[in-house]
Amino acid sequence: MPMDFNQQVIEEFRANGGRVGGPFEGGRLLLLTTTGARSGVRHTTPLGYLPDGGGRVLIIASAGGSPRHPAWYHNLVAHPQVTVEAGVFTYEARAVVLEGAERDRAFARAAETDPGWSAYQSKAGRVLPVVALEEIPGGPPQISAASPGAALKAVHDGFRRELALIRAEIATSGAGLGAQLRVNCLTLCQGLHNHHTGEDRGMFPMLGRNHPALAPALERMREEHERLAALLAELQQVLASEGTDPAALSAEVDRLTTAVEDHLTYEEEVLIPVLEAPC
Repeated sequence: MPMDFNQQVIEEFRANGGRVGGPFEGGRLLLLTTTGARSGVRHTTPLGYLPDGGGRVLIIASAGGSPRHPAWYHNLVAHPQVTVEAGVFTYEARAVVLEGAERDRAFARAAETDPGWSAYQSKAGRVLPVVALEEIPGGPPQISAASPGAALKAVHDGFRRELALIRAEIATSGAGLGAQLRVNCLTLCQGLHNHHTGEDRGMFPMLGRNHPALAPALERMREEHERLAALLAELQQVLASEGTDPAALSAEVDRLTTAVEDHLTYEEEVLIPVLEAPC
């Protein structure tokens, strides 16, 4: 993509917590910052990505069907440590180029979800590399937000967007349930579980110590976490079943979406004023 277009997307992404319009609207987008293979200069590129579970995401070096690998691919081969901006989160990651059967399975999932990937590969006349970005553990996540309350809202909005994406994907999935759609749902389940576990073990005890009057609300939120965990488990059972009907999956995701939205809204109403209050 032209450099000026890339820069416009980057600025819009950072200004709007990962939301952009144009060709990326309604899709999954991240910003990848690599170190130049020869220059050593840092370069940022907007890219579509695929959830892959297990704390990693996949990107494909399509270059829009060019016969040559994109510059960012050569950069990460030379310097595998990269910076990823995904929604409001920024983290360091290790880039791993998938090979053999693992690469082929990942590419097949992508092409099943969007035939455009196969069209790019045919046009390019080369095997499109698939790269896994594996987060490097490094303490609490870096969240792009002006305040603790804004950070909470931004994280919640990320879950809202992902639920909306999955619901749209189910609606267009046809008679079958694609492998990538299963991965997207399972990745969402893991993300919600991790978020709630972090709140139960960190934020809620801290708020309980500093604001005893919040005890009833915090207890309600913990109980809602347990109910959501049960819904997530039921969704995973549906995903594990052979021949899952998309209509059945859609019903489970709709049920989860309603429960998650109610929980997030209540949590924001209770916690944001506390988090935003002067110390």
